[in-house]
Amino acid sequence: MSIDLLLKGGTIVEPHQVSVCDVAVKDGVIVKIAPVIENNGAHVIELEGKIVLPGAIDAHVHFNEPGNVEWEGIATGSRMLAAGGATLYFDMPLNSNPPTIDIPSLQLKEELAAKKSIIDYRFWGGLVPENIDKLEQLAERGVIGFKAFISNSGFEPFQSVDNMELLTGMKEISRLGKILALHAESDEMTSFLSQKKLEQGKLTPKDYCESRPIAAEVEAVQRALSYAEITGCALHFVHISSPEAVNIINEAKNRGLNVSLETCAHYLLFNDEAFESHGVYAKCAPPLRAPNVQRKLVELVVEGKIDFITSDHSPCSPDLKDLSKRNFFEAWGGINGGQFTLLSVLEVAKEYQLSLTTVAKLTAEAPAERFKITNKGKIAVGFDADFAIVEEAPFIVTKQNSYAKHKDSIYENHEFKHRIIATYCRGTQVF
Repeated sequence: MSIDLLLKGGTIVEPHQVSVCDVAVKDGVIVKIAPVIENNGAHVIELEGKIVLPGAIDAHVHFNEPGNVEWEGIATGSRMLAAGGATLYFDMPLNSNPPTIDIPSLQLKEELAAKKSIIDYRFWGGLVPENIDKLEQLAERGVIGFKAFISNSGFEPFQSVDNMELLTGMKEISRLGKILALHAESDEMTSFLSQKKLEQGKLTPKDYCESRPIAAEVEAVQRALSYAEITGCALHFVHISSPEAVNIINEAKNRGLNVSLETCAHYLLFNDEAFESHGVYAKCAPPLRAPNVQRKLVELVVEGKIDFITSDHSPCSPDLKDLSKRNFFEAWGGINGGQFTLLSVLEVAKEYQLSLTTVAKLTAEAPAERFKITNKGKIAVGFDADFAIVEEAPFIVTKQNSYAKHKDSIYENHEFKHRIIATYCRGTQVF
């Protein structure tokens, strides 16, 4: 058998086992996995002592191109993800401008990604008040699903939907056989609480967190699940931050609803004490929670109650985080951290004795299965040769080893237990 690439002697993380073996690749696809594979002239990578995981799939990133390429962009964003062991991402419809809510905006993003992305990609379409009649065209064009906000999106070109628009959109998305991803926070509750804080001049990070309580996430999740019951729409809840919401979603799963959820690496590694050291770079929505909530969320990951982990990489230009020009409530809320999702899950796994197969499931296999991507997410014969090669060695995040366009991040100075030493996408080294 003729092959192009041979991985020799690595610790290979397959779905059913972890073993030291060889992996053969031909034309970007895995063709054989065995204890020993004879080399017949292929390029050989010696991986003794290294861990080989399936390339991570980040189902939630904001690269903001076109329109806001100064915030991140496809070129730097895809390179950053590759440096973190990712080989596929799903780019959100905002904060690119125009947002991805119709065929021309989707085509524009497709053209840019084809020229600039060094790893594979899919795109979310948006559900906004004015585009329900365009969802079918977007689905036919191949969007991975649709994204909507039921709280203020913070981005004027991408408006949130009201309850009737959400119901109508969910019924149409159900008809199309697609998944709706929801940012679930009650707009009424967060707007009311934020306005009270502003009127009182209470503008600290603590005040910001109090303006977006767990109750707002829970109310929005419960409402969306009720709508799913009457529309039949498949739901995916993004960046869930509270154990209460996780438990409600799992109860809905047990009732037979077609629903999944993600949490993000920053909710697992950090809590609201991070504002003391990282200030506005720890701001996100939903906000970081108290240490006891963080611990419970990690425990739910360990218990298998969270489907997969994403980054919600949502950077911005430095001026939007500049507190000399705006107060904490006005500053951009988004975490710059797409490079560190796989490393974060490996850290949790090491601390809580999770298997490497569980790491692979949380970072690659589960998102591929949820979104019916049949050629990615596993190290298995017939699957794309997407690999994250890892060694167990300390890695301290600095501005110098961060690949995002802007270097300030909540992850700066964090010491991981592992490091990414190479990434391969369809058999090609991309990092």
